[in-house]
Amino acid sequence: MIHYRRIAKALVSLVLVVISCLFGNDLFAQANGQALFSANCASCHAPYKDLTGPALAGVEERWGDNKRLYAWIRNNQAVLKTGDKYANELYLKWNKTPMNLFPNLTDPEIDAILSYIKSVPAPNTEGPAGGGATATSQGEDNTLLYGILTLVLAVIALILLQVNSNLKKLSDDKEGHPSLDPVPFWRNKAYIALIAILLFCIGGYMTVTGAIGLGRTKGYNPTQPIYYSHKVHAGTNQISCLYCHGGAQEGKHANIPSVNVCMNCHMAINEYTGKDKLITAEGKEVDGTNEIKKLYEYAGFDPAVSKVWDPSKAKPIDWTRVHSLPDHVYFNHSQHVKAGKVQCQTCHGEVQKMDAAYQFAELSMGWCVNCHRTTQVQFKDNGFYSIYQKFHDDLKNGRIDSTKGITVEKIGGTECQKCHY
Repeated sequence: MIHYRRIAKALVSLVLVVISCLFGNDLFAQANGQALFSANCASCHAPYKDLTGPALAGVEERWGDNKRLYAWIRNNQAVLKTGDKYANELYLKWNKTPMNLFPNLTDPEIDAILSYIKSVPAPNTEGPAGGGATATSQGEDNTLLYGILTLVLAVIALILLQVNSNLKKLSDDKEGHPSLDPVPFWRNKAYIALIAILLFCIGGYMTVTGAIGLGRTKGYNPTQPIYYSHKVHAGTNQISCLYCHGGAQEGKHANIPSVNVCMNCHMAINEYTGKDKLITAEGKEVDGTNEIKKLYEYAGFDPAVSKVWDPSKAKPIDWTRVHSLPDHVYFNHSQHVKAGKVQCQTCHGEVQKMDAAYQFAELSMGWCVNCHRTTQVQFKDNGFYSIYQKFHDDLKNGRIDSTKGITVEKIGGTECQKCHY
């Protein structure tokens, strides 16, 4: 009987090894690919939705040649210089918005990202118009499924151990060997210790995950006192972001426009005549003309009484803040917009396609640091960076590859005191 037990253990071990070889690599590649996608791609791309960049589902088929695709991912500017037809068409289609460079990504890492993209199921139904959390969906989260499967396998393992203990007792009784009665499951110290360790690990994981997520409000889309559609203003009417948020170019804060800025246009525009319907994140239709009347209430203006507006009668609009960084984080809009030439859409998403604005990026420390590690500094025709003479000389003399350029990290962009003071 002991001989059979050894054979059974060997078979079980062999089956476990085979299962690990068959599925382990795929599961690891998928998990690693998801992590790489989140760290490098998710700020501008989604599998099935156009964001700052195009949706990535089917990207291999569109390029046709993975070598060209890998070259594009690592250094899109170098590929554009080769005259690649598809690359240049893509560049023009997306309004010549430069893609971040990822020279450090290896072929296996890119393969893992592409495998993850292919593993994300296509959405069956469209979300409600108007944005909200659905607009930032990056695929399904399988953490709960993996947790349930792990729990089921653990229960099966415990049952098998108990069955093995009972079979051993029957075998010993049959062969005349003295044996003790098996300890019940709920009194077995080994099982109790195993369950305690398992619960400790699960509790620790959930605690750490919850703590990491504290203060992050990606997808946050609060109800505002006046329904303001960025799609109508920045998209349809092509109003520059800096007209309303002038502080973004000149100061630390982008600033929310005052009632005076709104009334510069709405003194004359007193009704909404756009073709597109205004829809909230909950799917409710909004009367645009009625929202303009709400603005007039805050402005203290009644066009039926007088065509002249007295700004002294205005009161501030109680907007609900969407983007908010912790007090210990320093962020300067002008440093990024004016000096760094960073487009608003990089951090805020395609606001020109949003109705009610929502938080597009998670704005976490890792998200910012990763951007600094991969984003090139635009030295050319940028007086702000004239003090970095060594880098200018190295680029001019070829000591630094001009295609790879100088990242923000190389000029101190990841030093702690840059953002924490």
